[in-house]
Amino acid sequence: MPIPIVNSIAAWFLKKRFHQIELFLKYPNEVQNELLLQLVVMAKDTEIGKTYDFASIKDYKTFAERLPISTYEDNQENIERSRKGEGNIFWPTPIKWFAKSSGTTSAKSKFIPVSYESLEDCHYAASKDLLCMYLSNNENSQLFTGKSLRLGGSKELYTENGTVFGDLSAILIDNMPFWAEFSSTPSSKVSLMSDWEHKMQAIVDETISENVTSLAGVPSWMLVLLNNVLETTGKGNLFEVWPNLEVYFHGGVSFLPYVDQYKAILPRKDFKYYEIYNASEGFFAIQDQNNSSELLLMLDYGIFYEFIPMDAYGTPEQRIIPLSEVEVNKNYAVVITTNAGLWRYKIGDTIRFTSTNPYRIKISGRTKHHINVFGEELIIENAEDALKKVCKKTKAEIVDYTVAPIFMNGKDKGGHEWLIEFKTQPSNLELFNELLDNALKSLNSDYEAKRFNNITLNKPTIHIARHQLFYDWLKLHNKLGGQHKVPRLSNTRNYLDELLGMNQSRIS
Repeated sequence: MPIPIVNSIAAWFLKKRFHQIELFLKYPNEVQNELLLQLVVMAKDTEIGKTYDFASIKDYKTFAERLPISTYEDNQENIERSRKGEGNIFWPTPIKWFAKSSGTTSAKSKFIPVSYESLEDCHYAASKDLLCMYLSNNENSQLFTGKSLRLGGSKELYTENGTVFGDLSAILIDNMPFWAEFSSTPSSKVSLMSDWEHKMQAIVDETISENVTSLAGVPSWMLVLLNNVLETTGKGNLFEVWPNLEVYFHGGVSFLPYVDQYKAILPRKDFKYYEIYNASEGFFAIQDQNNSSELLLMLDYGIFYEFIPMDAYGTPEQRIIPLSEVEVNKNYAVVITTNAGLWRYKIGDTIRFTSTNPYRIKISGRTKHHINVFGEELIIENAEDALKKVCKKTKAEIVDYTVAPIFMNGKDKGGHEWLIEFKTQPSNLELFNELLDNALKSLNSDYEAKRFNNITLNKPTIHIARHQLFYDWLKLHNKLGGQHKVPRLSNTRNYLDELLGMNQSRIS
């Protein structure tokens, strides 16, 4: 399709969509409440709807009083029934797809239901909005003169009992409209290859001759692919391979540990980075401004939001609040009700609001991925902000890392033990450790209090991981590619002890 026609279609859609976006920007809580009632009415004749008498729910208060907060384990039995072909359990329309997600806290696979409504009105709608917002902010964009290099999951789609399961990215690629294939690379055949290591080279071979204008994928795995592109082509940076490359759409893991490595291989100052916040359960937020670290919470994708303040999470004082009651700069666990039949479901992510007019957020971590053994309340956002500052000062570069507690033993005080794989090691590891400790103190008052005069916590311990340790660990656990990631912080030593064992076994 000629580029002027594509740009005209995009402009038309942009104008139409912005009217809808303006509505939820102006009346966010009204839009959310109306959406909730629509979901309840649609599901009133399902098993869940009858159990909780959805037909009589007329407002949020009744909904919140009647339905309990749920986890995957609470929904697992019904999801398994749905996977076997039973219908009308938690959502009225047939559930044909299930996004397989093993997560990082359990080896057990999760199968997140994906309805036709969530596919069209959430995931695909978000992709269109992302492009529209980018084009609105960059009027001279030549995005549609070339192709988007997409890096999806590494698993094939498997059919079982008449339903299909696989990585969410594989489900999206398998169901996207035919015309989208023409604007993407690699081909669906390569994108859906199951062997991650063979797939990486196949992507390189298929894309280096294309006119790639954008990138889309998880930062950690995209970086591996892009370095392979440079190694294969012998080029110094990616603009020598793809001169019209202008934007990278990224999500899945924090970009902070990787930003300097991306700038090294994408040295143009006008190159754009756009962050998204999506998961198997839904597409939640989009960066809507150039050069911003804030994400606009999208309120009309068939997802109703609630939040649990993290300062009381998991305690008898825990409370659940709607969007209208959130405050800026407080940490919240996210609870969602969706157009795929997840009802008051804890997704395990934590966010904080940077603005309530409009509702903009930053992803701060995971409810299970923090360290609070000694009351230090260390979250991923603290760790990654501190690492970025220290790496800048010491000219170090990090590939991956994990952190676990050193438990108190008799009179011995506790601490935090870090295992870091460096791309570029600091010249002085002791200085790196001291700077990291000080940076964490400056970012987290609870950590600072526990570190004061070593009252509870000793100075951190840092180990250097061998080359590709974390890659080998993910491969061992069949978690290469997609949105699989190394657990950054943990209240237990399970991950760290296994990784330390692998680290020593290769060295010896």
